[in-house]
Amino acid sequence: MKKLLPVLIAVVLLPGCQNIDHKPAPSKQASSSMSAIGKVFEDYHEERLKLYPQEATMAGDNRYDDLLPNNLTDSNRSNLAAFYRKYLTALSRFDRGGLSADEQMSHDVLKWECEINLKQLQFPTHLLPINQFESLHLQIGQWAGGTSAQPFKTVRDYENWLKRLDAFTEWCGVAVSRMREGMKRGYVLPKPLIEKVVPQMADLAKGPVETHVFYGPIKFIPSSISTTDRTRLTTAYAEKIREKIIPAFSHLQEFFSKEYLPAGRTSSGISEIPNGREYYKLQIQTYTTTDLSADEVFQLGEREVKRLLEEMEKVRKTVGFQGDMKAFFDHVRTKKELIPFKEPQQVIDNFNAIHRKMQPALNRLFNLVPRTKFEVRRTEAFREASASAEYMQGSVDGTRPGIFYVPIPTIAESNLYSDEDWFLHEASPGHHYQISLQQENSRLPQFRRTLWYSAYGEGWALYCESLGKELGLYDDPYQYFGMLSAEMHRAIRLVVDTGIHAKGWTREQAIRYSLDHEAESEASIVAEIERYMAWPGQALSYKVGQLKIRELRARAEKELGGRFDIREFHDRVLESGCLPLRVLEQKIDRWIREKR
Repeated sequence: MKKLLPVLIAVVLLPGCQNIDHKPAPSKQASSSMSAIGKVFEDYHEERLKLYPQEATMAGDNRYDDLLPNNLTDSNRSNLAAFYRKYLTALSRFDRGGLSADEQMSHDVLKWECEINLKQLQFPTHLLPINQFESLHLQIGQWAGGTSAQPFKTVRDYENWLKRLDAFTEWCGVAVSRMREGMKRGYVLPKPLIEKVVPQMADLAKGPVETHVFYGPIKFIPSSISTTDRTRLTTAYAEKIREKIIPAFSHLQEFFSKEYLPAGRTSSGISEIPNGREYYKLQIQTYTTTDLSADEVFQLGEREVKRLLEEMEKVRKTVGFQGDMKAFFDHVRTKKELIPFKEPQQVIDNFNAIHRKMQPALNRLFNLVPRTKFEVRRTEAFREASASAEYMQGSVDGTRPGIFYVPIPTIAESNLYSDEDWFLHEASPGHHYQISLQQENSRLPQFRRTLWYSAYGEGWALYCESLGKELGLYDDPYQYFGMLSAEMHRAIRLVVDTGIHAKGWTREQAIRYSLDHEAESEASIVAEIERYMAWPGQALSYKVGQLKIRELRARAEKELGGRFDIREFHDRVLESGCLPLRVLEQKIDRWIREKR
């Protein structure tokens, strides 16, 4: 799952509360009764939105839709550091022991936010601003089509986007300057990643204007906009694309192909850049919200790979396949019955059918149900070749649905053996439940309603994959094998991510390890390994978070015995939104004590 920001996107109830309050957020007039620390939380949220206006847009707060601060400048980085130090100082003025349980949790979350972001700012990540998987040009390209988070309903909406595009083209110029600085100082991407960026830039540097993805909003401009404004905006968008957008991407394409690619690294891991080992240690802490070392993560991954291989062997024997496990992987990859699709829409239809099949069973596992709708959509063409399946959250007020984006780069290779598992993770009850319930919970301080921690969020989604049989899915052994394969995929990540970034593994070594232990296609595995190379540490969050939630469920089942209610456990996990794993564990342990 890919959310809005590369580093960090939380819902608190008094212990034992049974339901999330989904009433609208309190009005400003109600702030007179707000506690002193509540005012700190509110001020932090409001000030942060101005520094990260894309977060506001994602949440459906449209006050800053025209802004796009240049996060590559020294002044912006200094402002961010001052912002986080300011709120650490504000928190230090409170006696934590004198706060309510809810306030203590929010205090701890905000303290973590400020500290981890200050640590991130100590490293010159602005010298590596663009990669093939996760950077601003991809987000802007996704929003530019007019069907994503950026709204296009009014004249002001259309004008806001023109202003944001001016800021983006300026960012592109600064990005080239920063990458040239990075080339001099040893902060450059590996060559294979640069090679994947070049065609992305080339695709966005093409005309004609009327077929460009950035022209999308003009194609469905609302009829409520006057003819005069429609004509003016159409001209303005065409000029912006012709005179700024296409030249900006043309410049980036030329820079990447002629200057940056020759300077690219032959090494694969982030440890090969200056202070890279220290940076990777911080990324492990950031994405797992733990103090695990790279060696501990690597060993955990090896144990999980071994365990899952044993489970996969059981499925191989169940279906009567006579070859070894590696041959079974090839069998699953190529089995014609598992590759039935002729048109991309059939892939989308299959996911919608899965939703209909499992939906009646959800109330056996969950009391809390989000009101925000969601849709399944195909990933946009310009980024489809290097994209993973992902969920984009809806707006906080629920008026914009959550979206499950499905890449279908080659319909002839679209294998459905893991589709049920995939849906549980990215859509329902995975990311869609967790994020929507968090955003809809008006009992939380505003800053926690759009907070994201990968270990919790991705851990929850991976945990949800294991609920398939309880939800009436995985009755086909190949779909169950798909679940085991997806879990294996995340276990492999623990090995290959730390292998690449801490143990000197090459890209090819990591690809080979993955091919030997999972049924994904080689093309998919290559894209995944290159994702880990571009986004160090993020891939660790899934399995670490899932194992913690499983551990907490097993603990609750053992200690509560007949009093254990799976719906209540899920409520307790979900009701407080994204939390560092240590904070989540403290919360569940407190609930177990109170329940006993």
